[in-house]
Amino acid sequence: MPAVKLMVNGKPASGDVEDRTLLVQFLRDHLGLTGTHVGCDTSQCGACVVHIDGRAVKSCTVLVGQAAGANVTTIEGIARGDELHPMQAAFRDNHGLQCGFCTPGMIMSAIDIVNRHGGSVDEATVRHELEGNICRCTGYHNIVRSVLDAAGRMKVAQAAE
Repeated sequence: MPAVKLMVNGKPASGDVEDRTLLVQFLRDHLGLTGTHVGCDTSQCGACVVHIDGRAVKSCTVLVGQAAGANVTTIEGIARGDELHPMQAAFRDNHGLQCGFCTPGMIMSAIDIVNRHGGSVDEATVRHELEGNICRCTGYHNIVRSVLDAAGRMKVAQAAE
């Protein structure tokens, strides 16, 4: 089995894996990072979204070998110690979750949306870009509200850095 090396949440990670091992399997089964969920196995639901080199990617569509040498960030890697990422805080404050199963993927996708569009992202853009993430509980209203709130929070946080 070939060895794969990458950075996960700012730390080196490696493992001997079969060529057909998906990134989501590597994260969950080899590294114990179970915040990245497997919802559909067909790239339809978005529960498995992580960032690879800063871009949102459905980790059920990427072989871990394709991510070799990359920087991967999972939901476990976005908070700063006990301080939630602004997107996590906005989801909490705006009731952007119910059962929580889709939440990690929603948050990772939403961070990518805000990073690409900035603090001026609008509701139509958020709704359009979250179409690849399925939530069976919320109806999306509070998720969209959370993303828009977080866009402002992220802008303030970036200005403070």
